[in-house]
Amino acid sequence: MVRLLRLPLLQWAWLAGAVTATMVTVAIMEHDRWRVGFDGFPRAAARELALGALFASVLIGLADVAVEASTTLRHSWAGHFPWGELFGVYIPAAVHEELVFRGYPYQKLRSLSRPFAIAATALIFAAMHLGNHGITAIALANLVCAGVLLALCYERYRRLWLPIGLHLTWNLLSGPILGYDVSGFVPGESLLVTRGRGPVWLTGGEFGIEGSIWIVVVELVGIVYLWGKFRRAAF
Repeated sequence: MVRLLRLPLLQWAWLAGAVTATMVTVAIMEHDRWRVGFDGFPRAAARELALGALFASVLIGLADVAVEASTTLRHSWAGHFPWGELFGVYIPAAVHEELVFRGYPYQKLRSLSRPFAIAATALIFAAMHLGNHGITAIALANLVCAGVLLALCYERYRRLWLPIGLHLTWNLLSGPILGYDVSGFVPGESLLVTRGRGPVWLTGGEFGIEGSIWIVVVELVGIVYLWGKFRRAAF
């Protein structure tokens, strides 16, 4: 019970810290003249959150189909959704991580060099998960790709709504819906549970589907797609 209460409190504390640090930094360094990425509310926010959710659904769906096709892992119905974890863990974690990694620090770096900003924040994003349960080399590669993918989501509209929508839906589909672990975090409940087995490099093992080579494949597809969108918009 103590652990269940501690994690939501930590997630909201981290989010509050990220918001406070961002506000203070922008006020001092930019004299409050900086768009952190929450403009366009509510119309743009709703549209981009939905697009992020759709994009995540396609990518995770493809990876899950590939995992089932290449292993004996299957899903069965459990019928329990962790509503407490949704509001206590998944929502604050997605907003906190996007504000930290695609917010002011990333945006300031990209004003100097966009490729460096994408690479640096992706590597730091991956390094932040090194202590997670079940981490593997493939999971680490996936996290680097995820950092690049989320940065390109920011680049699409220069707002945080699209990466937040993708990040949140990605985590919800992986854990509370499909029943995998989420970057080593074990959901308290899920709509589906996973049964069966296969090589860790295909199933993801204890890290969850994000430890599967199939996630790296779909993320690379997503990166190529977003890069194409970005290149067309730039010319």
